[in-house]
Amino acid sequence: MLNSQLELFLFLSLIVFGLAFSAYALYNHFDKSKRMKHFTTIDEPLAKKPLFVELLDKVESLFSKSDNDVADKFYAAGFYHFKYANLYIPTKFTLLIGGAAGFYFLSRHLGWEQNSGFIAIGVWVVFCLIAPDAYLNSRMKALRGKLSSQLPYLLDLLAVCVQTGMTIEAAMTYLSKEMSGFDKDLAQLLKNTNDRSRIVGLDKALDELYDRVPTNEMRSFTMTLKQSLHYGTSIYGVLTTLAADIRDVTMLSMEEKIGKLAAKMSVPLILFIMMPVVILIAAPGVMRMMSNV
Repeated sequence: MLNSQLELFLFLSLIVFGLAFSAYALYNHFDKSKRMKHFTTIDEPLAKKPLFVELLDKVESLFSKSDNDVADKFYAAGFYHFKYANLYIPTKFTLLIGGAAGFYFLSRHLGWEQNSGFIAIGVWVVFCLIAPDAYLNSRMKALRGKLSSQLPYLLDLLAVCVQTGMTIEAAMTYLSKEMSGFDKDLAQLLKNTNDRSRIVGLDKALDELYDRVPTNEMRSFTMTLKQSLHYGTSIYGVLTTLAADIRDVTMLSMEEKIGKLAAKMSVPLILFIMMPVVILIAAPGVMRMMSNV
């Protein structure tokens, strides 16, 4: 009995190891395509990916495979001063192995059934592999949505600063200091962009800004600002127009979601309101007919 349990445990361990190795190979393969993005500009149209590639990208985004990837994920999730990125992966796999061993010996000590013990180990392995990175991804998406929604207000403030005679770099520096008290995310975004612009130039810093926050609103902001800098048009008018356009697009998307809400609510209304009402109306008559019979 013990030999069969040990063989099953080793078999499951080999399966998990094989899946992890296959996933790591896929990550390395698609990491090459990510590196190629640095050789293209954001002005080029993005080609639509096949469904299989999109699914693999989603699976890849749930994991971190290097210290730099972990540090970038923590920064994108809003942890701007996290200093222990190199300990994230060892800690995660230490908890995975320790928890799996703990569940195995606990199942032996408490006399669990064999299937129950292996199910608990499998759930723990999946939780340790996916849950931490999934949490970081959810925070990252929420932060990107917040930054995109606050972008029109930032554009208005930048326009006011530019109208007073500041350069765009000076306006970013001033707003990064003033906004740190009530919106640390936007302040950090401006500070990082301004610091990078002093090293690599504003044009490259805007490209890196779009890489960190790849949303439609941020794409419009970076492209519009780059065109204004290249062709020498008035930045004040560009910023105010862009802020109004982003607000209009946000309002249109909100109206679209509200319009879809009626169709989404029709099924719950039919199942949980209309059907019970029909039953309540028809039930007395049906009961009388059955009593007469």
